[in-house]
Amino acid sequence: MRWLLLGLAGAAIFLYGRISGDAQLSLLTKGIPVIALLLWLRQAPAGTYRRWIGIGLLCSLAGDILLDWPGDLFVFGLGAFLLGHLAYLRAYFSDTRRPALPALLLALGAGGAMFAVLAGSGLGPLLIPVACYALVISLMLWRALARLGNPELQPRSTYLAAAGAALFVLSDSLIGIDRFVASFAAAPYAIILSYWAGQWGITASAFARRA
Repeated sequence: MRWLLLGLAGAAIFLYGRISGDAQLSLLTKGIPVIALLLWLRQAPAGTYRRWIGIGLLCSLAGDILLDWPGDLFVFGLGAFLLGHLAYLRAYFSDTRRPALPALLLALGAGGAMFAVLAGSGLGPLLIPVACYALVISLMLWRALARLGNPELQPRSTYLAAAGAALFVLSDSLIGIDRFVASFAAAPYAIILSYWAGQWGITASAFARRA
């Protein structure tokens, strides 16, 4: 519980810094919620799943800092989050490898729609990197959805992972829309809140996982 309280405190300070326009305070506190999740994750049962979720959180933490670092490090932040999604993909694969074709079609549809919207606004040299990112995040969502209904897993764990993955996709989609399509005032808050909620769901899925 103390780690979750630390994460909430860090999130509140970050939001205060963002609202007040204190960029330095925002940069210093943005990673606290994910750090708190990493510390909380240590209490989950050890194993392949927990290890890859931890790696995904570490990559996401690097992406958090790179996206807010002074200067345009968007591509490097994108790369860090790409590695994070690959780590989550590996974690989900460790639980089940069933095809789950309906989930695959749903995930590819979501990722394809996101990419079509962004590409329609002109991505220039970022077209290929964003296409690769959309594919990876679609596969990550697919494997999270594929865990649903697995009799060897606790339903709570599968629901949390699926909801967390979906919120992560939503957060990434909002980043792309705000950056490449049309910027909107609520974007920074919608992006970060859906991102934190998604990361919490993914992390929480590592607890009491097995039926």
